[in-house]
Formats: sequence, C-alpha cells, structure tokens
Amino acid sequence: MSFTNLSSPYQQIKRSTSQIMFIVILCLVPAIMLQSYFFGIGNLLQIILSVFTALVAEAAVLKLRNRPIINTLKDGSAILTAVLIAVSIPSLAPWWLVIIGALFAIIFVKQLFGGLGQNIFNPAMAAYVLLLISFPVPMTTWNPTNSLLPFPVDFIDQIKLVFTGVTTAGHTLDQLAINLDGLTLATPLNTVQNGLHAGYTLTEIAKSSRGINNSEFPISVINIAYLFGGCILLFKRLIHWHIPVAFLTSITLFSFISFVYDPEHISSPFFQLFTGATMIGAFFILSDPVTASTTPKGRFLYAILIAFFVVLIRNAGGYPDALAFAVLIGNMCVPLIDYYTKPPVYGSL
Repeated sequence: MSFTNLSSPYQQIKRSTSQIMFIVILCLVPAIMLQSYFFGIGNLLQIILSVFTALVAEAAVLKLRNRPIINTLKDGSAILTAVLIAVSIPSLAPWWLVIIGALFAIIFVKQLFGGLGQNIFNPAMAAYVLLLISFPVPMTTWNPTNSLLPFPVDFIDQIKLVFTGVTTAGHTLDQLAINLDGLTLATPLNTVQNGLHAGYTLTEIAKSSRGINNSEFPISVINIAYLFGGCILLFKRLIHWHIPVAFLTSITLFSFISFVYDPEHISSPFFQLFTGATMIGAFFILSDPVTASTTPKGRFLYAILIAFFVVLIRNAGGYPDALAFAVLIGNMCVPLIDYYTKPPVYGSL
C-alpha cells in the first residue's frame, strides 16, 4: 500500500466566484417570473437596464483603475447586484431610476471601496435607500396586479410607461389605480402603515382597503418563490444557514410579541413574513458573504439585530418595509460583532 504526501491546503474550492453568483441568480428566477406574471414584464425591462448599466459602470471604473476588465465582469457580482436592485423597485418605475441605483451601487458602494470583497455596505441595499430617500414618489408608486388593472396594458404600453411615463392611449401610471383603493403599492405593508398613521385599526383597514385582500396572495406567492430559491442555496451550501434561520425566527418572535401586545395596530407574524421583502432579504441579501458577519456566533447576532430593526421600523417608523435600512445598520455593526465573537486562537489561554 502506497501513500501520497500532500501539502496544505487540503480543502479544495469546488466552485468559482462566477459559478456561485450565477447559481444565486438562477435561484432568483422563479420569483422574478412570478413577479412578471402578476405585475407585468416591466421588471424584466428594469433588470435589462440595471445589468447593462452596472456592467458599463464597472468596466469604466476598472479602466480608470488599470484593473483587468473582462475577468472582473465575468465574476457575476455586478450582475447579481443589478438584478437585486431591479427587483426591489417598482416594475414600471422611470428608466432613469434604476440607472441611478445601479451607478451608485457599483461606483460609490463597490468600486470606490476597492471592488468585490472590500465594500462594507451591501451595494443593492445602499442604492435602494438612496433612491427611496431621494425619489420617494416613484419608488412607492406600484402598479396593481394585471388582473385588477382598470384597462389593459400590453407589452408596448409597459415599455412606454417606463421610458415616457404614459401608455399609447395616454394613461399615466397613477391612472392605473383609479377607483382601486390600495392597489398602487408594492405590498400591503404600505397600505397598513398609512392606515395606522391615519388613526385606523387593522380591522378597519382590512374592511376599507381591497388592496390588502387582493394583493396579499400574489405577494405571498412571490415570497414563497424566494423561500424556495433560498432553500436551494442552503441545499447547495452556498450560504450559511445561521443567518436565514436566525433572521426568520427573530422576525417571527419579535412580530408575535408585538402582535400579542397590540393586535389592532401591529400586523401578525405571517403578514410580516410574507408581504414584504423578508424572504429575499433572508436568503439573498443578509447572506452576502462580503458584508455579513463571518463568525458563527456573529451571524446569529447579525441576523437578530437586523430582524429587530425591521420589526421596529415597520411598526414604529415611517417606512413600510425597513429591510434596506436594517441591513445597512447591520453592515455597520459587523466589525464590532466579528471582533467580540471571533473564536480564540488555537493554543491561546
């Protein structure tokens, strides 16, 4: 019997960065297709604009930095960032909105920090926060589901809405929601929060707003698709289980405590889990290996912290879906979390 002496490292990397990125993108496809089915193909147009802008912006910055362009673009990180930005904004938002988001994410959040692996903030979430604060009206003007539109909007009309703001017949995005109470929002979260701020209870909001009842089902189905894609990532061991499990468990626990405390003004845990960006956040955003905590204990604390701020801001803040803000807060805390949760050096006392 003969033995072969091998030198370290003994753990072999089976997948390249580009392979991992494109598998993650493929896991997003089911939810993207469902979003197109329920809300129109505008999101696909937004994805095309975002990906093109991100690739051009990254190539330009790499050229200025005298860095290899083709190999960097092939890693897929810019494409994944662009896709996450595109699916986060309204499907029929103006064309310039997603372009500004992609430019900011790639140039200011990623490349100015040194590129992939050096950025401290999640580029997609930083871009989303910039857009939401700077352009609140287009970022919160969502079209109803296709089945509830007051008049038909075909493929050409959706393209014209994105690039010109009006359909062939001259209808604007705002007119798509005439006489459709509550149907112009991304998720029922916004409808609920606006009603609560106006002094209504959840029971009164549910009775008066058809938007919650009619849009909750497609939004829930899309979230289930993100959950399905996230489970594939876990099965393939492309992300650590600590973050999504801790995040979803914490969201459920915090929202349950809040709901029990005030059921007429705080939404149920199921509503919190399946009507916002909770699922895409748990599996595709919080688990970003560059901006998330790198220690096992730290991943739990990181996810719990973000879950706490999501529930807090949703129920007491001014934004209906606080995931992006909570993620950026978590990103800022990662160095401190890693410092206090790092495992002891082997052999140290």
